[in-house]
Amino acid sequence: MIPAGSASVASPAARPGADALLRRLEWTVLKRLDGLLQGDYRTLLRGAGVDLADLREYQYGDDVRHIDWNVTARLQQPHVRQFHEDRDLTAWFLLDLSGSVHFGSGDVSKLAVSAGFVTALARVVTRHGNRVGALFYGGGEPGVDGLLRPGASRTHVLELLARMQRPRPAVPVKAGGATGAGTALFDLLRTAEGVLQRRSLVFVVSDFISAPGWDEALGRLARRHDVVAVRLFDPAEMALPDVGLVTLEDAETGEQLFVDATDPAFRARYAALAEAAEAELAEALGRAGVDLLELATDDDLLDALLRFADLRRRRAFGPGTHLAPLGAAPSSAALQGEAA
Repeated sequence: MIPAGSASVASPAARPGADALLRRLEWTVLKRLDGLLQGDYRTLLRGAGVDLADLREYQYGDDVRHIDWNVTARLQQPHVRQFHEDRDLTAWFLLDLSGSVHFGSGDVSKLAVSAGFVTALARVVTRHGNRVGALFYGGGEPGVDGLLRPGASRTHVLELLARMQRPRPAVPVKAGGATGAGTALFDLLRTAEGVLQRRSLVFVVSDFISAPGWDEALGRLARRHDVVAVRLFDPAEMALPDVGLVTLEDAETGEQLFVDATDPAFRARYAALAEAAEAELAEALGRAGVDLLELATDDDLLDALLRFADLRRRRAFGPGTHLAPLGAAPSSAALQGEAA
């Protein structure tokens, strides 16, 4: 259930910080992106319109409903139709605000990375008169606890950012142990299936630290919408640093564990478990058939947005496009030269 008051306007106290961040992003990031995302907007987001734009060879993950069977029969190779995107595009952000997203081993948390990326991309979309909406998960009560209906104004983006920055309640603890609940992304994705009535561009922004079973719901969402999984992570989640004796606490359940991080064998087991979790996540996203953009807490926001532009170009133009590999962020100069 989505609370009835989920569309309320952010409090005045929350607005100043959101406004300052948005102004900084507009000057330091969006100005440098002019002509990369905005100028290519109609082309980069092909797929949901009615005007035929091009034909290309079928790629794994393409919607089989777009296969042109006449061309496929003539060329003996599956080809899909591409369409110009409708100008009244709606972009949705499915935002994981659960406890694990508040983690950051340095000065920047995964939530801060998420807020910067979402806000900048929301301004890119709304500057063209298109709309953005959001579903919030785990920001207050367990489960889906907020809905922001699509809008196109700068004030609407400020509301989105302020809602992301609301303080999260502490994990309740009773005698005998913690009682907090873990993340279940399935609830967020299942709710989105009912809320998103028309085909949209959907960003699932999460660290994907969740109970299993969400990949099927993500796959169903991707069959109807253009879905990008934006995965947040911190380098310390991949390899535990040697920080001595330390108490680790689960940010969602409140469970605590006292460990000796100086022990090489313990750090090796930690790294092995992290590697296994990475492989499991990659397999789940592969089954869902969605595009993946990874954002680390030590990422540069501009480079992250340029990687997104690169990702969309690959999807729009096919595997033969000469672009920098996704494994490394393309430089601003390289993409500006390509745009020119």
